[in-house]
Amino acid sequence: MRSVRSLLALALAALLVATLSTPARAGHQSPVGTVVSLGTPLSDVLLIGGTVAPGPNGRTAIWNVSTGSPAYLNAVDPATGDSLLSLALPGASGSYAVAATPDGTIYVGTYNNGHLYRLRPGGSVEDLGRPIASETFIWRITTDEQGNVYGGTFPNGKVFRYDDQTGAIRDYGTALAGQTYVKSIDYAGGKVYAGTMPDAHIVELDVATGAKTEVPSPPGLGDPSDKVVYDLNTRGGRVYARISTAFPGPLYVWDIASRTWVDEIPNAHGLDISPLGADGTLYLIQSSELKKYDPATKTLTGTGLTFTGRIQNARSIGYADLNLPDYPGTSVVGTLWRGEEFRYNPQTGKSEIFQTKVRREPIEILSVAGGKDNIYAGGFLNGGVSVVDPTTGEAKFNRFSQVEALLEGSDGTVWVGAYPEARLYSYDPAKPWSSPEYSPGPPGTPDNPKQLLNLKPDIFQTRARALTEVDGKIAIGTVPDGDRLGGALVIYDPLTNTAEKYRNVVQDESVFGLTSHGGIVYGGTSIAGGLSTTPPTRTAGTVFAWDVANKKKLWETVPVPGRATVSAVTIGPDGLLWGVAGKTVFAVAPDSGKLKKSFTLGTTNSSGDIVATPEAVYVSIDLNKIYRIGPGQKAVPTLFVEQAHRRLGVRGDHQLLLTSGSELFRVDISR
Repeated sequence: MRSVRSLLALALAALLVATLSTPARAGHQSPVGTVVSLGTPLSDVLLIGGTVAPGPNGRTAIWNVSTGSPAYLNAVDPATGDSLLSLALPGASGSYAVAATPDGTIYVGTYNNGHLYRLRPGGSVEDLGRPIASETFIWRITTDEQGNVYGGTFPNGKVFRYDDQTGAIRDYGTALAGQTYVKSIDYAGGKVYAGTMPDAHIVELDVATGAKTEVPSPPGLGDPSDKVVYDLNTRGGRVYARISTAFPGPLYVWDIASRTWVDEIPNAHGLDISPLGADGTLYLIQSSELKKYDPATKTLTGTGLTFTGRIQNARSIGYADLNLPDYPGTSVVGTLWRGEEFRYNPQTGKSEIFQTKVRREPIEILSVAGGKDNIYAGGFLNGGVSVVDPTTGEAKFNRFSQVEALLEGSDGTVWVGAYPEARLYSYDPAKPWSSPEYSPGPPGTPDNPKQLLNLKPDIFQTRARALTEVDGKIAIGTVPDGDRLGGALVIYDPLTNTAEKYRNVVQDESVFGLTSHGGIVYGGTSIAGGLSTTPPTRTAGTVFAWDVANKKKLWETVPVPGRATVSAVTIGPDGLLWGVAGKTVFAVAPDSGKLKKSFTLGTTNSSGDIVATPEAVYVSIDLNKIYRIGPGQKAVPTLFVEQAHRRLGVRGDHQLLLTSGSELFRVDISR
């Protein structure tokens, strides 16, 4: 027979396993988490991919894909802005790539799933699947005279052809060795022209033979590395290639017949230019104005239609007969990213910009923070900041940039870390919102939020990924821009409006998480770079300590060897520095970085969050579980809540915050 001692040991072991694998229950004074949905605080219109082509009623329509879960293919009446149709694209999140064939068939290439969709005139949307199994993002598509579709992809920078009649797919392979993105593409005369990223190259592809020839760089471009062929159009025997970003840059003109660069148009906006009109001219947005460009004389003529805001890009731009009194004959029409339509009539000079009736879609929450009175939620891609009532879920949405991080400071100021260009803003929620870049208030309204930092020009950063307050200053952790390694720690002083910038605070690593205590900033880092295309030089993420007053790093350590990212850190009620690296939660001594505790809890290496209340540490594992770790040397993690989520935050002493897609939850902690 087994001894009493053996049976007791087995019972204790079983109890420990049960504690680690089941949610905490109300007995024995165990805290209980009550999950409450607060709804979807962010919603807006984001139209990136589009074209102008015959609509479902046979008349010209503006086609777009609106970003969402799922994305929707929309046709808009250019005369009224009304929605003519809105069809779901199941499995897709959005699209940069919409094109029409000569017979009016609409094709869409999507991202996240990398599928191709088709809408025949009078038909329904067909999901044609992923053209190339290895490619998850179709950046751009174009069509030829027969209606065949050509696309450019990520992550292997490939070009493919889809046969409109047979469905056969031809994989032309990687456009240029070392280039992981075909960011832009168009077709002309049996050739496809593909623009690459992370470096700016243009490849001419013979669609019959598959032969590839690199087009020489434009004069004066310099080193093509860390530049992007963001947009590319073929018009009238010429290739128009904009080598820039989402913001204005030079548009170079390549003559296909003479194989020479013949013009450079400065300060051109994306994403497309119009087709050639009947008189051989075309239209584009340049220096914040719609302008007519004459390829024969290389001259630009203003139309008087001007654009404001940070992003002034149009992919859907073409011509339509509007049959309106002020718009006789053919007018120029198009849509901007946020759902506005613009139009201009060359005969009367009449122009306007107005909001279309494309419906708003929920926005995935990228960042969340608790405040004294509010919850703050920031949006992915479409962006936006919502101020949310923690009791009712009532949300006030403000159109803004993609928001990487949010923090309510000790004085009630809300700090916003934005993408791109790793910008820092201060926002006073007690005053009217007015963003001159995205959503301006009435004339004369002070900027709120106010831009304080742009970390791209001097230290080459793109994401303000983490924020923490330290002795009245704001510490920012960043991810670098483009195809490079090396994030930064930046200490911003609101009193002096100055910033100390420390690039490569951990060599070749990005700063993903921050916390602070006693004048020291603690960070978690990742071996990944800006585009995750440059091979890392290191094998594991670190934690580090930075003395703000003395402006020096105190220590740096690898808490979980082989784990690429320490995604979040916090100071626990036990005084230890806690962090999470994939499926492992750990604690180190804040004065030395010496490892004190480590628990492997998950099965995946998904990047989780970690937060603390005065009573416990809470950690996100596998993006579907929250574990609680109480104070004390013998404390072990116990499963607290099972709920699919992306981000974990905290508000006050007894409330956690979770996000799942576009939905926000609060978790009330009670006994």
